[in-house]
Amino acid sequence: MNSDVLVVGSANADLVVAVDRRPGGGETVLGGDTVLSPGGKGANTAVAAGRLGADVALLGAVGDDPYGRLLLDSLRAAGVDTGLVRTSDRPTGIAYITVTPDGENSILVSPGANSSLEPADVDAVFDGVEVVVLSLEVPLPAVEHAVARAAEKGVRVLLNLSPAAKLSPETLARLDVLLVNEHEAAWLAGPGADFRKLLDLGPRAAVVTLGAAGAVVVEAGSVSRVESPEVEAVDTTGAGDAFAGALAASLADGADLVAAAKRAVRVAAFSVTRHGAQPSYPTAADLGE
Repeated sequence: MNSDVLVVGSANADLVVAVDRRPGGGETVLGGDTVLSPGGKGANTAVAAGRLGADVALLGAVGDDPYGRLLLDSLRAAGVDTGLVRTSDRPTGIAYITVTPDGENSILVSPGANSSLEPADVDAVFDGVEVVVLSLEVPLPAVEHAVARAAEKGVRVLLNLSPAAKLSPETLARLDVLLVNEHEAAWLAGPGADFRKLLDLGPRAAVVTLGAAGAVVVEAGSVSRVESPEVEAVDTTGAGDAFAGALAASLADGADLVAAAKRAVRVAAFSVTRHGAQPSYPTAADLGE
């Protein structure tokens, strides 16, 4: 493994349906045609970093099925090293996504092969890695083991706490950057809490994404607000993963955390102007870099 960025996380096929409104309990609502696209928090993060030119690999699992092949093709097309993506005897994970006219989405994930990731899978993979990025659509024991091994190797650890889950104090204390959205921040620190309280949990820094309002970077002794460019959102699917991938790519390239967050905000804002997750992610040229 000689990639600068290693992503440990999920790979899912996204089945997306446009709806006027989401169904309530026991209700049937007609939607538009189903659109199939590659997704999953891990794969999305890796593709976002790869499209920006980062040297990135994904460690994860897919099934031996057409969805798995779709994901591998998309990863490779973005320049992501798939040598650590293993084929499981379980089906590829699937995310069932509804998108309303305002661009907001609701997601139900069937993890499938992602659930087969084990702690042993993340041993001996950190040589040459600058930044490891983790998210929580894979089993927590594998995530916590990966954080511990990466920290032992001196690798910078960025954890995207999504979907929200309880991590051990030891794991939180090993994080260089804790990445959360405002809902996850409230879940961790309490509603309306000062974001600086996130550092009391153990990480050396935290980044809180605020959707169209940008992001907040919390470091020891400083809190920095990063504004987002104004865009017309058509689909927010995967925007948080785009942010994570861009943040990791910039950190691996030597940027400080605030500068990395500024670029990540631009990448996430660009992504919501296009449909889908991975297909919406910009290249450096798209950003005018």
